[in-house]
Amino acid sequence: MKNRQPAIEHHPWPPFVPDGARFLFLGTFPPKPERWSMDFFYPNRINDFWRVMGIIFRNDRDAFYDKEKGRFDLPLIKAMLEQEGIALWDTAMAVRRLKDNASDKFLEIIEPIDLAALLDRCPTIGQVITTGEKATSVIAQQAGVAVPAIGEPIDCVIGSHPFTLWRMPSTSRAYPLALEKKAEAYSRLFTT
Repeated sequence: MKNRQPAIEHHPWPPFVPDGARFLFLGTFPPKPERWSMDFFYPNRINDFWRVMGIIFRNDRDAFYDKEKGRFDLPLIKAMLEQEGIALWDTAMAVRRLKDNASDKFLEIIEPIDLAALLDRCPTIGQVITTGEKATSVIAQQAGVAVPAIGEPIDCVIGSHPFTLWRMPSTSRAYPLALEKKAEAYSRLFTT
Protein backbone atom coordinates (compact mmCIF):
# COMPACT_ATOMS: atom_id res chain seq x y z
CA MET A 1 0.00 0.00 0.00
CA LYS A 2 1.46 3.36 -1.05
CA ASN A 3 1.49 6.41 1.20
CA ARG A 4 -0.75 9.06 -0.30
CA GLN A 5 0.27 12.69 -0.26
CA PRO A 6 -2.07 14.97 1.65
CA ALA A 7 -4.61 16.78 -0.50
CA ILE A 8 -3.84 20.27 -1.74
CA GLU A 9 -5.92 22.93 0.03
CA HIS A 10 -6.64 26.29 -1.59
CA HIS A 11 -7.00 29.54 0.30
CA PRO A 12 -10.66 30.21 1.14
CA TRP A 13 -10.66 34.02 0.95
CA PRO A 14 -9.56 36.83 -1.33
CA PRO A 15 -7.35 39.53 0.18
CA PHE A 16 -9.13 42.09 2.34
CA VAL A 17 -7.90 45.47 1.11
CA PRO A 18 -9.64 48.66 2.26
CA ASP A 19 -9.28 51.74 0.06
CA GLY A 20 -6.04 53.53 0.85
CA ALA A 21 -4.66 50.70 3.00
CA ARG A 22 -1.19 51.49 4.34
CA PHE A 23 -0.48 48.28 6.26
CA LEU A 24 -0.64 44.70 4.96
CA PHE A 25 -0.61 41.86 7.48
CA LEU A 26 0.33 38.45 6.12
CA GLY A 27 -0.02 35.15 7.91
CA THR A 28 0.79 31.84 6.26
CA PHE A 29 -2.51 29.97 5.78
CA PRO A 30 -5.76 29.56 7.75
CA PRO A 31 -6.33 26.62 10.07
CA LYS A 32 -8.78 23.89 9.10
CA PRO A 33 -12.41 25.14 8.93
CA GLU A 34 -13.45 23.29 12.09
CA ARG A 35 -11.13 25.66 14.00
CA TRP A 36 -12.79 28.83 12.67
CA SER A 37 -14.92 31.11 14.81
CA MET A 38 -15.59 33.33 11.78
CA ASP A 39 -15.16 33.20 8.02
CA PHE A 40 -12.19 35.61 7.88
CA PHE A 41 -8.48 35.92 8.56
CA TYR A 42 -7.10 34.74 11.93
CA PRO A 43 -10.36 32.86 12.60
CA ASN A 44 -9.17 30.58 15.41
CA ARG A 45 -10.56 31.85 18.71
CA ILE A 46 -7.35 30.88 20.50
CA ASN A 47 -5.09 32.86 18.15
CA ASP A 48 -3.96 36.13 19.72
CA PHE A 49 -4.07 38.32 16.58
CA TRP A 50 -7.43 40.01 17.28
CA ARG A 51 -6.60 40.34 20.97
CA VAL A 52 -3.37 42.13 20.03
CA MET A 53 -5.36 44.46 17.77
CA GLY A 54 -7.87 44.99 20.59
CA ILE A 55 -5.12 46.06 22.97
CA ILE A 56 -3.53 48.39 20.40
CA PHE A 57 -6.64 50.07 19.01
CA ARG A 58 -9.23 49.76 21.81
CA ASN A 59 -7.12 49.22 24.94
CA ASP A 60 -9.16 46.04 25.48
CA ARG A 61 -7.94 42.55 24.63
CA ASP A 62 -11.51 41.36 24.09
CA ALA A 63 -12.75 44.39 22.10
CA PHE A 64 -13.28 42.23 19.00
CA TYR A 65 -14.47 39.08 20.78
CA ASP A 66 -18.14 38.32 21.49
CA LYS A 67 -17.97 36.30 24.71
CA GLU A 68 -21.66 35.34 24.56
CA LYS A 69 -21.34 33.85 21.09
CA GLY A 70 -17.80 32.52 21.67
CA ARG A 71 -16.42 34.05 18.47
CA PHE A 72 -14.89 37.16 17.02
CA ASP A 73 -17.16 40.04 15.96
CA LEU A 74 -16.48 40.34 12.23
CA PRO A 75 -18.37 43.62 11.59
CA LEU A 76 -16.39 45.33 14.39
CA ILE A 77 -13.14 43.90 13.03
CA LYS A 78 -13.81 45.07 9.48
CA ALA A 79 -14.78 48.55 10.67
CA MET A 80 -11.51 48.85 12.61
CA LEU A 81 -9.45 47.57 9.65
CA GLU A 82 -11.04 50.12 7.33
CA GLN A 83 -10.56 52.93 9.86
CA GLU A 84 -6.89 52.07 10.43
CA GLY A 85 -5.99 51.31 6.79
CA ILE A 86 -5.11 47.65 7.42
CA ALA A 87 -5.21 45.01 4.69
CA LEU A 88 -5.03 41.25 5.30
CA TRP A 89 -3.95 38.29 3.23
CA ASP A 90 -1.79 35.19 3.62
CA THR A 91 1.45 34.16 1.95
CA ALA A 92 0.22 30.76 0.72
CA MET A 93 -2.58 30.33 -1.78
CA ALA A 94 -2.30 26.53 -1.85
CA VAL A 95 -0.74 24.16 0.68
CA ARG A 96 -0.47 20.58 1.80
CA ARG A 97 -0.85 19.93 5.52
CA LEU A 98 1.85 17.37 6.28
CA LYS A 99 0.28 16.82 9.71
CA ASP A 100 -3.36 17.30 10.58
CA ASN A 101 -2.90 20.76 12.11
CA ALA A 102 -2.26 24.43 11.32
CA SER A 103 1.39 24.54 12.35
CA ASP A 104 3.56 26.37 9.83
CA LYS A 105 6.24 23.78 10.50
CA PHE A 106 4.05 21.16 8.80
CA LEU A 107 2.71 23.27 5.91
CA GLU A 108 4.14 22.68 2.46
CA ILE A 109 3.49 25.77 0.35
CA ILE A 110 2.45 24.70 -3.14
CA GLU A 111 1.54 28.17 -4.42
CA PRO A 112 2.78 31.38 -2.77
CA ILE A 113 1.01 34.72 -3.16
CA ASP A 114 1.92 37.18 -5.86
CA LEU A 115 2.73 40.15 -3.66
CA ALA A 116 3.73 42.33 -6.62
CA ALA A 117 0.23 41.96 -8.09
CA LEU A 118 -1.38 42.99 -4.80
CA LEU A 119 0.91 46.01 -4.50
CA ASP A 120 0.01 46.96 -8.08
CA ARG A 121 -3.63 46.90 -6.99
CA CYS A 122 -2.99 48.87 -3.79
CA PRO A 123 0.14 51.04 -4.13
CA THR A 124 -0.63 52.91 -0.88
CA ILE A 125 0.65 49.93 1.14
CA GLY A 126 4.01 50.90 2.57
CA GLN A 127 4.30 48.46 5.49
CA VAL A 128 4.16 44.69 4.98
CA ILE A 129 3.94 42.79 8.25
CA THR A 130 4.39 39.04 8.52
CA THR A 131 3.08 37.17 11.54
CA GLY A 132 5.54 34.31 11.63
CA GLU A 133 8.75 32.90 10.23
CA LYS A 134 7.32 30.92 7.30
CA ALA A 135 5.27 33.89 6.08
CA THR A 136 8.37 36.08 6.35
CA SER A 137 10.43 33.60 4.35
CA VAL A 138 7.97 33.73 1.44
CA ILE A 139 8.09 37.54 1.24
CA ALA A 140 11.85 37.76 1.81
CA GLN A 141 12.38 35.33 -1.07
CA GLN A 142 10.11 37.35 -3.38
CA ALA A 143 11.93 40.57 -2.41
CA GLY A 144 15.39 38.98 -2.65
CA VAL A 145 16.37 39.87 0.93
CA ALA A 146 17.46 37.93 3.98
CA VAL A 147 14.80 37.07 6.57
CA PRO A 148 14.91 39.91 9.12
CA ALA A 149 15.08 39.37 12.85
CA ILE A 150 11.81 39.47 14.79
CA GLY A 151 10.68 43.05 15.29
CA GLU A 152 13.30 44.48 12.95
CA PRO A 153 12.14 46.28 9.80
CA ILE A 154 13.95 45.96 6.49
CA ASP A 155 13.50 48.07 3.37
CA CYS A 156 12.42 46.08 0.31
CA VAL A 157 11.30 46.51 -3.27
CA ILE A 158 9.12 44.16 -5.29
CA GLY A 159 8.56 45.23 -8.88
CA SER A 160 8.31 49.01 -8.68
CA HIS A 161 6.97 49.01 -5.11
CA PRO A 162 9.18 50.00 -2.17
CA PHE A 163 7.93 48.90 1.24
CA THR A 164 9.14 48.13 4.73
CA LEU A 165 8.99 44.46 5.72
CA TRP A 166 8.40 43.70 9.39
CA ARG A 167 8.77 40.19 10.78
CA MET A 168 6.66 40.10 13.91
CA PRO A 169 6.22 37.41 16.56
CA SER A 170 3.66 34.77 15.72
CA THR A 171 0.24 35.38 17.24
CA SER A 172 -0.26 31.66 17.72
CA ARG A 173 -0.65 30.64 21.36
CA ALA A 174 2.10 28.11 20.66
CA TYR A 175 4.56 31.00 20.35
CA PRO A 176 6.06 31.50 23.83
CA LEU A 177 5.47 35.22 24.38
CA ALA A 178 2.86 36.81 26.64
CA LEU A 179 -0.06 38.56 24.95
CA GLU A 180 0.95 41.94 26.38
CA LYS A 181 4.49 41.54 24.99
CA LYS A 182 3.09 40.63 21.57
CA ALA A 183 0.89 43.75 21.65
CA GLU A 184 3.88 45.87 22.67
CA ALA A 185 5.90 44.52 19.73
CA TYR A 186 3.08 45.05 17.23
CA SER A 187 2.31 48.56 18.48
CA ARG A 188 5.71 49.72 17.11
CA LEU A 189 4.30 49.31 13.60
CA PHE A 190 1.82 52.09 14.13
CA THR A 191 4.16 54.56 15.84
CA THR A 192 7.10 54.59 13.38
